[in-house]
Amino acid sequence: MPSPSELQPGLFSWQRRHPEWHPPGFQRVASYALVGAGGTLLIDPLLDPGEPGLLDDVVAGPVRILITLPYHTRSAEPLAERYGASIHGHPNVASRLRDGARFAALSPGAALDGVRAFAVGSPRRTELPLHLEAARALAFGDVVIERDGALRVWVQQPLTAKRLDWYERRYKPTLARIVEAVPDVERVLVTHGEPVLRDGHAGLRAALDAPPFHRGS
Repeated sequence: MPSPSELQPGLFSWQRRHPEWHPPGFQRVASYALVGAGGTLLIDPLLDPGEPGLLDDVVAGPVRILITLPYHTRSAEPLAERYGASIHGHPNVASRLRDGARFAALSPGAALDGVRAFAVGSPRRTELPLHLEAARALAFGDVVIERDGALRVWVQQPLTAKRLDWYERRYKPTLARIVEAVPDVERVLVTHGEPVLRDGHAGLRAALDAPPFHRGS
């Protein structure tokens, strides 16, 4: 399988087929590694069986694994064992680990050495969008995706009139608060689609101004 590509100095990405979920247009998902002076952040990492050493030439220094939502825990545990890494994410991530000794829960508003977690959704989702301060980046699990060259807010249920009303009144404002809180964001790292590496804040504003995305729409 292809090795990670260096998108920008210190920012690596690779894609793998999701082992459980691969409808048309969503067969492959992206993972990221951010390498800096303080060590390595692995964001929603996914490896295929038999390639545990895929990141050996990428990681440097202490390793932390960041999970944006529990469903993306995936390869976190074997990578944590390989690199002596800690795992951080929503408390529900713990239920997907065999051994929680390396896990530390993140709460919305919590800061972890340059990483800040946000709440999103109404009712609140288990997804935690993550602000990676040193990289001026926001990482999303499923809330924001990239389609046809643009960022979109993904609503997974059919877009009925009732759901669109809920989206405008209750859901979109929770995402808008995140965008307003990080006006200098340059990069947007998404699991589905291609990352945005420039003008990320403008891309997110455009996503909020556009209708939400649904695979059937």
